[in-house]
Amino acid sequence: MKNLRLLSLAAFAVLLGVSACKNDNSASTASSGSNTPASTSEVANPQGQTGEATPPAPTGPTTTVEFEELVHDFGEVVEGTLVKHVYKFKNTGNEPLVISDAKGSCGCTVPDWPREPVPPGGSGVINVQFDSKGKGSDDGQKQSKRVTVTANTNPAQTYLTITGVVKKDPKAPKPEGAAH
Repeated sequence: MKNLRLLSLAAFAVLLGVSACKNDNSASTASSGSNTPASTSEVANPQGQTGEATPPAPTGPTTTVEFEELVHDFGEVVEGTLVKHVYKFKNTGNEPLVISDAKGSCGCTVPDWPREPVPPGGSGVINVQFDSKGKGSDDGQKQSKRVTVTANTNPAQTYLTITGVVKKDPKAPKPEGAAH
């Protein structure tokens, strides 16, 4: 009788574990928006960051946008440096380009984008600022931050990435208790 209880308990635990895995899968599928492959305007998310819910498909006419680059490597900087980069783009479609939102993957990455529509054939820029404060290490800490640009394009989101290495300032005072 005791063995039957243990066996039942073990079976219940396995069933619960399998159930939990299925729920995790459905949650990650829901957060990714769909099971379709990434478009050419997307860059893989190297840190596996989960974004917010996918915005609704654009209403009204869509257009196309072409960025000069999707990834910028700022190289190596000393912690505390404010890194700035300008992503240039062109509206290559036949409708005005309306950028409705641009969000950094964290508070240290701040985009500034044009709020006015960009006419067909017109160009614009998205300024991205990365604050490296608190992001460094003695050997250099690899950083990769993403900006999600939402516009009346298909797909609605384009991903810009800023990467580099942040090193601690060798002249900065060591925290108390640190080895000298």
